[in-house]
Parts: sequence; C-alpha cells; structure tokens
Amino acid sequence: MGRFDFKTRTGQISAIIETQGATSGDTDAQAFFSRVTAAGGTLSQTEQDAVTTLVVSLKSAGIWTLMKAIYPMVGASAAACAQNLKSSSFTGTFTSGWTFASAGVTPNGTSAYMDTGFNTNNNLVKTSAHLSVYVRNNSSAGSPYDLANASNSGLTTDSTYLISRYSGNFSYFGIADPSYGTAINGTSDSRGFWCGTRITNAQVIYKNGTSVATGTAGSTNLANNNLYLGAANGNGTATLFSDKQYAFATIGDELSAGQVSNFYTSVQTFQTSLSRQV
Repeated sequence: MGRFDFKTRTGQISAIIETQGATSGDTDAQAFFSRVTAAGGTLSQTEQDAVTTLVVSLKSAGIWTLMKAIYPMVGASAAACAQNLKSSSFTGTFTSGWTFASAGVTPNGTSAYMDTGFNTNNNLVKTSAHLSVYVRNNSSAGSPYDLANASNSGLTTDSTYLISRYSGNFSYFGIADPSYGTAINGTSDSRGFWCGTRITNAQVIYKNGTSVATGTAGSTNLANNNLYLGAANGNGTATLFSDKQYAFATIGDELSAGQVSNFYTSVQTFQTSLSRQV
C-alpha cells in the first residue's frame, strides 16, 4: 500500500512540475515563441529566457503598453526575426540580401530592407510616437536610413525617420517632420541603442538612454505606407540602404525621458544575456 501511495504521489509531483514549467513563462512571450515556431523558425533556450525577461522588464517599467511593434531579432533566420514580439500584427518581410546570425540581422547596403508592414498613417499619432534601433556595427556609409518612410521618392514629404549615423557624423530623427528639425552633429559611432521620441512638437534623440539632441518641429501628415528597416520607403521605392547590423527595433507611442532610460536598461540587459551588447 505504501509503495502504491509513493508511486501515485511521485506521478502527481511530476505532473505538477511539468505544468508549472509549461506555464511559468510570460504569456506574451509564449505567444511570440508560438509565432516563431509557426513561421518555421526556432529559438534556443537562452533566447527564449532573454525574451521572457525582456517582456517582464518592459511591463514592470510601464513601457510594454506603449509598444506597437518590437523586433528582438533572435533566431538567426528570416522566419524568426520577422516576428513582432508585441502582437501578431506587423510581421516583417525581408527582401533578399540579408545575413542572419545570432548577433542580429545585417542588410547588404545596396538593396536589402525589411518591410515592417507598419503603416504610419494608420497606426501612429504624429505628435506622440517613438522609433528605436539597436546597432551593433559602426558604419560610415554615406546616407543609410535605419527606419523610415515618406510620401514621395525624394523623402521630402510626410517624412518619418531614425538615422543613427548619416553622411559622416550626423544623426537624425523626425515624426511627420517637414524639415529634418532634430539632428546631432558629431556622431562618430553608430553603435548603440538609438531612440527618437516626439511629444507634441518636441523631438529628442537618445543614445544609450541619454539625450544627445533636442529640437522642435511642426508637423505634416504621416505617410500612408509602411516603415522600412534598413532603408527608407519613398512611397513604394526603397532607397538609401543601410549596412548596419540590427539587434533590436521598435515602433510605438511617445516615451518620457525616464521611460527611455528604463527602456535602455531593459534592452541592454537583453543584449547582454545574448552576449551581443555594445
């Protein structure tokens, strides 16, 4: 009788352990893992743990709800890296010409980009928004755009953009910006976590959680097309291609200075857990 009880309890304990292991992760992180698998991608346990910790951290900081698209660039494949961590919306589409690795994704600098599927006109408020990218290499290429779109091929109408390093030593950010109103001169290194946020008419560029440029700008319209990663979308024409390696990117609502600081801490912890921090 004692032996029967022992076996029964052992089975019950095993079942409890298995159930707890299956449900202990964050539900949003688990949904992301399912999307990656359904798309044909795979994630290592280290990557899954890093993503779960990131989600929990962003929620704790009150940042998660402000995100519309989060691309953590894990899984070393187009199928995995195209997935939006925040939701099943805005799955990216990579063109040919990308290299996928555990450190991130790298376009060829001449023709490659990722269409985020994120239409700025339909999904952003032009006076309350942010863009971010985590860049792992120092590129001095002439005019590479990180995240951008506009209503014309010349990128002068209804422009939204984040550029970590442009034409030598400049960085730019704008949301529905008619004038390239926020810029920093003296950017000699594109590596790091770049975040641009617009609150009403104030635009701020942050690098690694610290403000590096501020400006004010009027606003035009948001372009009725999708943001591209690794290039600019000039109303359906990809241009000004990047050769930077991306390990993270987001699109979402405005962020305060304190939120950007916490955001950087969460993202840098995420990158460090994957041994790809800069």
